[in-house]
Amino acid sequence: MAASFDLIVLGSGAAGLSAAVTAAHYGLRVAVLEKAPVMGGTSAWSGGWIWAPGNPVATRAGITEDAGAPRRYLQAVLGDRFDGARVDAFLDAAPQMVDFFETHTALQFDGGLHIPDTYGDQPAAGTGGRSVIARPYDGRRLGKQIALLRQPLPETTLRGLTIQAGPDLKAFMTATRNIRSFAHVAGRVSRHAADLAIHGRAMQLRNGSALIARLLRSALDLGVNLRPDVTVSGLIRHGPRITGIETSDGAILADRGVVLATGGFPNDPALRARLLARNAEHLTLAVPTATGDGARLALSVGAAFSVEADAPAAYCPVSRVIWPGGVEGGFPHIIDRGKPGLIGVLADGRRFCNEGLGYHDYVRDLLAAVPADQPARSWLICDHRFIRRYGLGIVRPAPLPLGGWVRSGYLTRADTLTALALAAGIEPTGLLRTIERFNRHASAGEDPDFGRGTTAYMRLQGDPEQRPNPCLAPIECGPFYAVPVVPGSFGTFAGIATDARARVLDSAGMAIPGLYAAGTDSLSVFGGHYPAGGINLGPALTFGFIAGRDAAEGY
Repeated sequence: MAASFDLIVLGSGAAGLSAAVTAAHYGLRVAVLEKAPVMGGTSAWSGGWIWAPGNPVATRAGITEDAGAPRRYLQAVLGDRFDGARVDAFLDAAPQMVDFFETHTALQFDGGLHIPDTYGDQPAAGTGGRSVIARPYDGRRLGKQIALLRQPLPETTLRGLTIQAGPDLKAFMTATRNIRSFAHVAGRVSRHAADLAIHGRAMQLRNGSALIARLLRSALDLGVNLRPDVTVSGLIRHGPRITGIETSDGAILADRGVVLATGGFPNDPALRARLLARNAEHLTLAVPTATGDGARLALSVGAAFSVEADAPAAYCPVSRVIWPGGVEGGFPHIIDRGKPGLIGVLADGRRFCNEGLGYHDYVRDLLAAVPADQPARSWLICDHRFIRRYGLGIVRPAPLPLGGWVRSGYLTRADTLTALALAAGIEPTGLLRTIERFNRHASAGEDPDFGRGTTAYMRLQGDPEQRPNPCLAPIECGPFYAVPVVPGSFGTFAGIATDARARVLDSAGMAIPGLYAAGTDSLSVFGGHYPAGGINLGPALTFGFIAGRDAAEGY
């Protein structure tokens, strides 16, 4: 006899666990099936920020705004990709989602009270409070189930220790210049060393690790059946309705339906080749098991797959990291680009973008600037003062050493800019001309070419100690350094067509009964734009919440 649940969720990232926890709270018997041996998907590797305008965390902090402001901002940014019905569903449910988890589960939030939206020059852009992040979590509270939690990326941690943007990161960046920062860092690092010795893994969980750990704790508390290492081969349909799944171990039935939250198609060769520009050069930061399973399952029952997005993926510039032993990884350049004293250049030595704008914008501009017959590659250039103060890519600030990264080839170093250009493969005259112009204006805090430091978002990425512009400083203190970066992404934006209730739509625009999709399996609610930090996890949690609630209560 086939196993049976009320709702089956495929995928254990933020979207899947949100749907599962919500449905279980409302009384459904829920199973979460995960292809990998561990849970959390790419969400567990993320920075953990969640864009949720109007959230109660901001309200408690005294931050209020016109309820229509986020919608006006999205209309301005998304343009003809604005889907009013889905955007309204997101904006209506996002505060409810935050309140639901805070009230009923182990998922608790801190506010991004000073984090502005990316495009501060657009109408109704937020200046703070529209985002939240899971509070730090002690991994011991998961007990033996900590083994289910996906380990963080080595590239974005300090030997497995996650560092959270905000005061925590600032302390690590200023540990050699501030006694309080030093004490904070010393405490965290010493506790981490003890955790590694006792538990063999990090237990001070932050960012995406904390988010997934809290969702796992919530799921366990509500009796959700968590099943890793399960491969799903098909959907079961009874008449028009999806009523279960097929696995290698047999059928599993689901009275209320199936939620697809398998992580999109970042590692699906066919969809990548069809949709990603410069596919061969593109480095994904998604988990290897995100191979388009949700899309294939949906298409097998007549669902529509939509490419109606400004970009097919959530872009980020990535540098290639080769670890000892030849293991390859990728480092996402999120923080370093906005700091004063760094520029991005092409092979001819020219700048091509505002380095301090969003990471999505950096790659979009790179793809537009590089001719099709040339590699889609740029270099981040800085001087010794910069790299010792802020780090560069995977190279950490002082006092951590950088020589090993020079020897490995990750980092190019030279005493002069001409020598740096020749060693890195950049046209020397073009680089010298670019830096001479950049330095001349940066000394006065100006960037007439691209306007760095002109919005709240850019200034937040900078250094408040740098005057007059926190985002600009000359590049003049040798030796000089370069890191090559290529197009990459956190996940995909194109995806399964869904409606405002997260129901999967067929080619005629009709909902397929009993089939939902959320997270990167579904078409981005923001139409392939990146209006703010946290616009992947915000909709993932919110539409997962909508799907779980809809399955349970028929909303």
